[in-house]
Amino acid sequence: MSAPAMHDSFDVVRSLSEGVWFYSLPALAQALGVHIDRVPVSLKVLLENLARHEDGVTVTREDIAAVALWPDPVALDREVAFHPGRVLMPDSSGVPLLIDLAAMREAMVERGLDPHRVDPLVRTDLVIDHSVRADFTGRPDAFALNLSSELERNRERYGVVKWAMAEFRNLHVVPPGNGIVHQVNIEHFAEVVACREKGGRTIAFPDTLVGMDSHTPMVNALGVFGWGVGGIEAATAMFGQPVGLPTPRVVGCRLTGQPRPGVMCTDIVLALTQFLRRADVLAAVVEFCGPALDHLTLPDRATIANMAAEFGATMGFFPIDQETLRYLRQTGRPAAQVELVERYAKAQGLWRADEPDFQTLLEFDISRVEASLAGPSRPENLVPLSQAPQRFREAYSSRGAGEAQTPDVASTSRPLEHGDIVIASIASCTNTANPYQVIAAGLLARNAVAKGLRAKPWVKTSFSPGSRVVPAMLDKAGLSEALDALGFQVIGFGCMACGSGSGSLLEGVAEQIAARDLVAAGLISSNRNFDGRLNACVRGTFLASPPLVVAYAIAGSILHDLTRDKLGDGPEGQPISLSDIWPADAEIQDCLDRALTQDLFQTAYRAPADLGSEWSDIPYSAGPVYAWNPTSMFVRRPPFLSDRDGAGAPILGARILLLLGDDVTTDHISPGSAIPADTEAGAYLAEHGVAPQKFGTYVGRRANHEVMMRGTFANIRLRNELVPEREGGFTRHQPSGEVTTVFRAAERYRAEGRPAIVIAGRNYGCGSSRDWAAKGTSMLGVRAVIAESFERIHRSNLVGMGVLPLQFPPGITRRSLHLTGDETFDIPDISRALQPGAMVPVSMNRATLNHASGASEIIELISRVDTRREAEWVRSGGVLCYVLKELAAA
Repeated sequence: MSAPAMHDSFDVVRSLSEGVWFYSLPALAQALGVHIDRVPVSLKVLLENLARHEDGVTVTREDIAAVALWPDPVALDREVAFHPGRVLMPDSSGVPLLIDLAAMREAMVERGLDPHRVDPLVRTDLVIDHSVRADFTGRPDAFALNLSSELERNRERYGVVKWAMAEFRNLHVVPPGNGIVHQVNIEHFAEVVACREKGGRTIAFPDTLVGMDSHTPMVNALGVFGWGVGGIEAATAMFGQPVGLPTPRVVGCRLTGQPRPGVMCTDIVLALTQFLRRADVLAAVVEFCGPALDHLTLPDRATIANMAAEFGATMGFFPIDQETLRYLRQTGRPAAQVELVERYAKAQGLWRADEPDFQTLLEFDISRVEASLAGPSRPENLVPLSQAPQRFREAYSSRGAGEAQTPDVASTSRPLEHGDIVIASIASCTNTANPYQVIAAGLLARNAVAKGLRAKPWVKTSFSPGSRVVPAMLDKAGLSEALDALGFQVIGFGCMACGSGSGSLLEGVAEQIAARDLVAAGLISSNRNFDGRLNACVRGTFLASPPLVVAYAIAGSILHDLTRDKLGDGPEGQPISLSDIWPADAEIQDCLDRALTQDLFQTAYRAPADLGSEWSDIPYSAGPVYAWNPTSMFVRRPPFLSDRDGAGAPILGARILLLLGDDVTTDHISPGSAIPADTEAGAYLAEHGVAPQKFGTYVGRRANHEVMMRGTFANIRLRNELVPEREGGFTRHQPSGEVTTVFRAAERYRAEGRPAIVIAGRNYGCGSSRDWAAKGTSMLGVRAVIAESFERIHRSNLVGMGVLPLQFPPGITRRSLHLTGDETFDIPDISRALQPGAMVPVSMNRATLNHASGASEIIELISRVDTRREAEWVRSGGVLCYVLKELAAA
């Protein structure tokens, strides 16, 4: 896939320092006769990217000139081509993409072409972090046992990784047991300003990327321009193809004030998430500014940027300043690199200075934030700490928890009750990358242990930090022993409970919950708490800061008001409250300053952890073409490159496969949790000789499309309005009216030669970037998804699989149409649907008592194929087919 020659038609290349050159934005502004001093910093990075990749084809002189005129309408309406400098991926989405690339190589051979044409052209980093599970907790050897189990369970999947490491020149892999992708990214990978050879010169430019996880924006805290995409879209970037996008809407968020004493950054980001969701920043770039940035450390900013997906934004961007440089020094970046970042940022106007002019400017006072949780099922559902018990009762009153009494905090041998906390986990890069909060948790644990407090025996406690720096810091601070005493031993360096890998509950707990139909709760220092994500036995999950997770493990029930109720009794019988063990801000900071030193980062990243023979001896296929094992239940050749010439065919007589409400997440569409035996996926595995205890999780089976197709829309908490009486992956087949699984209904429609559609409410596809939510939808025969609005990444993933996203115009919803499920739909003009933003006529045919075809009416829907490049993807049958054709033609 050859790239067009680069141009510099505006003559803007200038010297930055001896031997280093750059594409000067001030020179570009002068050449165009425009002022860009007050343009948002994030847009300046995009503008530099366009100037550096001008080729007259994908990026034209007119594109550059238009974006430089921002916020003129000519800029806002422009579709541009962004070239990311690197690709970042966790194994959960990375391994399936490697399987897709293996299939591409085989397809090349079938065409009589060199399979080596399929080889990433840009730097691609894979961090194996999503496959480890919390099978062992609360014991000193938990980490070693979980790692050993991970390596044994994923032996076939990691064999694919080993093959790819040998075959792909620009693929770099961080093995298991080393950290979470986003924390490794900010602590080690991110250069902030990079240098590469181009045309005989060393060119400096901003570090940019796309990441195959929705929390990629965590790196925006460093001023790095990048966001989350699905693996489907990332494939194009890996081969040097640009990502097409409209000039982004940039919303400024001015932060004022400073945190109250005792308030954690988790409290701030949860309050911000609610605030920004209400402000409707969907698919916008949120750029932070204001005086409060002086009171936010780089890890604080990373905690905020990490949750950009939760507040609906594409990015949560912070400009470069002195705090950025301090963090780069602390994390062991070379002095020359730090100097380059400062020199470049100041020369380009990327340094934090005067506040930019924004199309929209919001203001948020962090001094008004109080200690809070979010839950019990959405990250934007903020609840002050004192109101958590009532929030729980109100949320689950229909399940008998409305009148639940606050239990005796001193009792440790009572039966379980509504509201009891069965999982308390310090997890996720969101918060373990924030050393202040981890130190706070350690100090709280030390104080609690000194007063004789312990976690309740029904609480499964765990600690899975995002990098090896974290436990090293706690060891140096002398706090590890106290956390261990409360059951918060390090159990792994990976997503674990945050990524649906919480494992089984403690012995007997699940049985009590099922026998008495209890509503159990979970506490996790994570970024997501969607229904069914943490554990199938946990209905109410609350997000909290690390010290609050520890406190709730001691309390044992969400029904305790931690602002008033005691946590337990001391040795002399005196009541101990949260305020008695909560460390002072000054103590936290002093301990942090002594414990977190540069040498910890240098040691952690000098070389990956040695995993021994369990990793080094994993067998893998040799040679440029992957050797498929036809009996494997983990790795199967994917079908996505098969003949998809029907992608442009009219959609006629389509049935509604599912009728869904608002806020359907990608977890609902494609769960990552353990595979239950009584599901289509479980039945398939059992039929092929896999024992139920070996089923594992959907995450671990993502390289087997047969399992994943059966798991699509199989979330145990899914609500389909076609079967309001059922919860889970069920639907109603038409015209028979039979209630069956979504998979079986889809297979029946396929056998009948009938396409399917999905209809939904607002914010469809929110949550994780997982491309299997789109792949599975496509494999079920769904040709179009019609919704009131789409979350950005999932919309793009649908397009990448050739599925049409169509949006109801204002005033029309599934409810206003009075849909019953017996309708059929015709979309005869697919070419119209491939025009970005076009109104697409759709014929809706209702059945009547006297005539099967019934009455017909035309509704006009909005095409959400947003760019011309996306239209090409759909015409080709999806991104993978498009990339294969491009590579074959190169």
